[in-house]
Amino acid sequence: MSVLAIDAGTTGVTALVVSSEGKVVARGYQEFNQHFPRPGWVEHSPEEIWAATLAATRAVLDAYDASALGGLTALGITNQRETVLLWDRETLGSPRRAIVWQDRRTTAICDRLREAGHEPRVAEVTGLRLDPYFSGTKLAWIAEHEPQTWALVESGRYAVGTVESYLVARMTRGVWHVTDVSNASRTLLFDLAAGDWSDEMCDLFGVPRDALPEIVPNWGAPMRTDPRVFLGLDLPIAGLAGDQQSALFGQTCFSVGDAKCTYGTGSFVLTNTGSEIERSDAGLLSTAAWRSPDGEMTYALEGAIFVTGAAVQWLRDGLQVVGTAAETAAIASTVPDTGEVVFVPALTGLGAPYWDPNARGTIVGITRGTTRAHLVRATLEAIAFEVRDVLETMPALSSLRVDGGASANDLLCQMQADQLGVSVTRPGQVETTGLGAAFLAGLGSGVWSSTDELRDTWAVDREFAPASSRESADASYGRWKEAVQRSLDWAR
Repeated sequence: MSVLAIDAGTTGVTALVVSSEGKVVARGYQEFNQHFPRPGWVEHSPEEIWAATLAATRAVLDAYDASALGGLTALGITNQRETVLLWDRETLGSPRRAIVWQDRRTTAICDRLREAGHEPRVAEVTGLRLDPYFSGTKLAWIAEHEPQTWALVESGRYAVGTVESYLVARMTRGVWHVTDVSNASRTLLFDLAAGDWSDEMCDLFGVPRDALPEIVPNWGAPMRTDPRVFLGLDLPIAGLAGDQQSALFGQTCFSVGDAKCTYGTGSFVLTNTGSEIERSDAGLLSTAAWRSPDGEMTYALEGAIFVTGAAVQWLRDGLQVVGTAAETAAIASTVPDTGEVVFVPALTGLGAPYWDPNARGTIVGITRGTTRAHLVRATLEAIAFEVRDVLETMPALSSLRVDGGASANDLLCQMQADQLGVSVTRPGQVETTGLGAAFLAGLGSGVWSSTDELRDTWAVDREFAPASSRESADASYGRWKEAVQRSLDWAR
């Protein structure tokens, strides 16, 4: 038996087939376009996301030997969170592009609500803060700036949702309009303690509750794909989760205190807090991790870093100083250090623990002797610094599990261990976002019987122990903190 997983990320869609042993046995991938209509605005075409999903799935099916590995049992979906989409409930066409989680256009709305004194209550109900990152402010912006479109939301013609809601609608020909607690809890419209949409928050952001999807368990829900629109596949959609909670599940972080860091477009550190909602005064977010079919909630504490892998992508596509992300380790290794160059990759503002949407990317310490190798190394070092920023606000860890594409970079993992002063553990399967979706779907369809059985599939690829002195690590981190101060509030 095998499980199909769709990982609808920020820059592309990955499709995986995962065996009952928890191994990725086939993979497909398709990028889609990023749209930047104005500075600070980031958009995706919903139709391009759907086309990429079909292309990635077609590729994984072509690579998958069903006769040798057994048929597909179920489908799991994981997705970039906080990105909001609108679509016609009848035609499934989208009246506008999606507003992406990185988008900063709602800064003024956040400021207005904060100045009106709403942030403490928002934080109490949702576990979040007023920041353009989250979905509710994006919907408020559409209502304010596109009243004709919003009128069709209010009339019930247009549905509202995040990426997984849209994909389920497309896969089921519009029969299902659903989400799960991990995605719902990122909208500013979800009552974290009650585990349901908040009428109070819907009123605050002006979002009609009827436009929002039904909240279903993270595994075992009763949706099925329609083979007429999804490549002939008739599968239960048995697992749903936002990408970072999915990675927490894929890393088998099922116990209280288990923590992971995913290096993707951004980086996200999550710690399992069990059935308790933990609150942070240091810029961390309280969020839902998952909910079982019997209604049991698991929560997490999260540090959200907006730009890490995207900074490497910027080196590749924006500056064109590297040809591929994979070559950054080799280039950075040609110099022993950054030559005191520090790069703060606040390309879309700064997330935890600073939460400054007006911060902007900053490079300091450049001299005539600075080379591209110094800049590439400073980019990798910045990722390690950003993760340390978050972990400095969390309870001390004995080790950190890492995953995501950049975790394959040995130099980055070593830098991370040096900065944290604890070991960094990389699993054999680093695509744990998609793996988590597969685990959820397999748990919901009987491929695996329990989380204990899933835990047995997890294996270590390599462990990185700290190799530099604390004095050296702290000195470089101190320079980083100074550079961050120079990046803050720049766009204002």
